[in-house]
Amino acid sequence: MDFNMKKLASDAGIFFTRAVQFTEEKFGQAEKTELDAHFENLLARADSTKNWTEKILRQTEVLLQPNPSARVEEFLYEKLDRKVPSRVTNGELLAQYMSEAASELGPTTPYGKTLIKVAEAEKRLGAAERDFIHTASINFLTPLRNFLEGDWKTISKERRLLQNRRLDLDACKARLKKAKAAEAKATSEQELRIAQTEFDRQAEVTRLLLEGISSTHANHLRCLHEFVESQTTYYAQCYRHMLDLQKQLGSSQGAIFPGTFVGTTEPASPPLSSTSPTTTAATMPVEPSMAGMAPSGETALCLEEVAPPASGTRKARVLYDYEAADSSELALLADELITVYSLPGMDPDWLIGERGNKKGKVPVTYLELLS
Repeated sequence: MDFNMKKLASDAGIFFTRAVQFTEEKFGQAEKTELDAHFENLLARADSTKNWTEKILRQTEVLLQPNPSARVEEFLYEKLDRKVPSRVTNGELLAQYMSEAASELGPTTPYGKTLIKVAEAEKRLGAAERDFIHTASINFLTPLRNFLEGDWKTISKERRLLQNRRLDLDACKARLKKAKAAEAKATSEQELRIAQTEFDRQAEVTRLLLEGISSTHANHLRCLHEFVESQTTYYAQCYRHMLDLQKQLGSSQGAIFPGTFVGTTEPASPPLSSTSPTTTAATMPVEPSMAGMAPSGETALCLEEVAPPASGTRKARVLYDYEAADSSELALLADELITVYSLPGMDPDWLIGERGNKKGKVPVTYLELLS
């Protein structure tokens, strides 16, 4: 009990001495031992590494899981050392809704068949996203967290200890200056030597930890390369899945009527650059080229003289408004029904459309062929 009381009193005295020294330094009433420039640079680099690692970690978590509630839930599971439950990705959820819609609206209809095909693609995209999140979490997020929760905590602890040793050293220097009697000076000098030794030892320990930040950078560099690799694999998989889907939709549309799908027919391989031709695949109507068509005046005359074929006419629903470019074309209004057919030698991107006694060329991409 006496030992504990003495230790408590001693610790309280040391704490009070440090507090006095710290306060006097802040008011400029006491001298402060400065660290060398190299040591200060190491401290600054460590602080910068810690701050940027936190920001990169947080933003990567947002990238992998945009839902803040889900991130909080995953954080709590990790803190409780419990396995995070499997979560359905947005792509997989969309695939589920599309499949259920196809079942209810008719899986054998053109719309239902397309819903099923798109649902399968979205399901594959969701699975690829799940794999990417898992890989990125292990290879990138985990090392960053390990640094912040392990190495950085050790560095912070040793830095606080160095600060205390520095305060003790400067307090001993101040007492030595104030000492008048020879005995007091001798005692102060001895305390100063001990404090200087402890400070130097702690400074060396802290310096070695701070120099280890270079190894941290090397480790994070390797993890960053792995993150980029996993991200590249993920986007390449998404590209292949969407290209396969695009081909399926193109072939199904082509089976109904040639030339009704606008898209790429390039092989299913990952893009080599941002200028890949496949990035130009249209998702909205693109006015077809007029190549292969006769001049507008001649076509207008031919259209008036040519009767619809005995077979091969189709009903089509107009998807978007279309303004005729000249008298050879037929203006369209969204959702109206027209009769369409093709003429020998016509560009496959165009059809002849009839509405009542009006007749003219219409772009295929603005139509949904019905029967």
